[in-house]
Amino acid sequence: MKILNILRPYGLTLLRSYSLTVLLSCSLTVFVLAQEAWTLEQCIRYACDNNIQLKQQELLVNQDENNLLQSKLGLLPNINASGNFNSSKGKVLDQNTFTIVDGATVNSLTGSIGSSVTLFKGLQQKNTIDRNQFSLFASIQNVEKLKNDLSLNIALYYLQIIHAQEQLAVAENQLQLTHLQVERTSALVEAGSVPEGDLFEIQSQAAREELQVVTARNTLELARLNLAQLLDLETKTNFQVVVPDFSNLGVSEATHSIEEVFANAETIMPQVKAAEYNLKASEKQLSINKGYRSPTLSFSVGSGSRYSSASSKAMKDGEGNVYFVDYPFREQVKDNINSYLGVGLNIPIFNGWQVQTGVNNARLNVQNYQYQLQLTKNTLYKEIQQAHADAVAALKQYMAATKAVASMEEAFRYTSQRYEVGLMNFVDYSTAKTRLTAAQSDLLQAKFEYIFKTKVLDFYNGRSITL
Repeated sequence: MKILNILRPYGLTLLRSYSLTVLLSCSLTVFVLAQEAWTLEQCIRYACDNNIQLKQQELLVNQDENNLLQSKLGLLPNINASGNFNSSKGKVLDQNTFTIVDGATVNSLTGSIGSSVTLFKGLQQKNTIDRNQFSLFASIQNVEKLKNDLSLNIALYYLQIIHAQEQLAVAENQLQLTHLQVERTSALVEAGSVPEGDLFEIQSQAAREELQVVTARNTLELARLNLAQLLDLETKTNFQVVVPDFSNLGVSEATHSIEEVFANAETIMPQVKAAEYNLKASEKQLSINKGYRSPTLSFSVGSGSRYSSASSKAMKDGEGNVYFVDYPFREQVKDNINSYLGVGLNIPIFNGWQVQTGVNNARLNVQNYQYQLQLTKNTLYKEIQQAHADAVAALKQYMAATKAVASMEEAFRYTSQRYEVGLMNFVDYSTAKTRLTAAQSDLLQAKFEYIFKTKVLDFYNGRSITL
């Protein structure tokens, strides 16, 4: 509507016909491209599903899940089996009779199975489970932090594309105005109403504006490329985005103070949660190290048997005489079965001060994570301060730019009318037009700065990033 207001003084039927053609062409183009255009939500969803760094962080989550599961399975008794086969020749000790067998090859086989379980170990196992649980929670929050950073970057690049599209539209509209003025001036020169120098000047203006259109188009393509690369798209050609309706852009000052936003943000921001979970994990590690001072009580049970080819079985005849016969494998294994039950107690007394050193280092690690948590909160508070200040400044700049455009449009309309009746030279006309173009560009920049800065502030206040 602003461009039409500028063009209305010319009253040219050709302009209306040309504008209608351009409008229809743009509408058809938008309809075609809309079939492939991406919304901001689609861009964020695609990035969360395909970003390599995010996938790497999710692998760390999977590793922490495995560590947690392993620490829980560590509470179960272990079961182990063993077997050993030996073939010996010469003077060999028969394990069954404990006699020396000389000159024969002796084959022996032993086997056992056993189980043991730790009954008490200074609560180290429980604290290990808790530590791994907090480490898992921290890793999950790190994933969320990476998603938030990715979403903010995508929103910024997305708005840069929309801004570049509008800048291109402004440059093209200005060029259309200049082309129409070239046609009009050319007719006046032919009629002898204005000197030919005016035509040369306005043609030069058209050439400069054609360069501005090319620059704006290159800026748009670069903005599209930046977002496509951020999304890691395989194909980066003809990448289009959906342009939201900003015609009813609500302009208002931030309703929440910095302290209110921070009070909400420190309870929901994943970087704060991750720092809190890391602190809790370090406290559990301190408890684990203290547990090394405690005695360890364990219980074990097992069974085994053996076989030797040199063994023979003693038998008695009816008269009580002893004689020896072959000792079958199954009988040996059955007769040689032995079982055991055991309870073990290990009391640490002195181990080169290793336990105390580990406790001291764990305490220092807890202090380090306490500092890290406070540093994270301080950084978050500064970010919110900056976001709040940026939003306030962007609002003021947007309001000032809006007033400036309104004034420049009125001034250009007045200048155009005077130029039409020959009361103003082309230099003054061109200056007024350049000022209007600059004001429109400043307004676009201010609008998108305001949109992005308010979205950032809303993000810290717990709202999702949408347009």
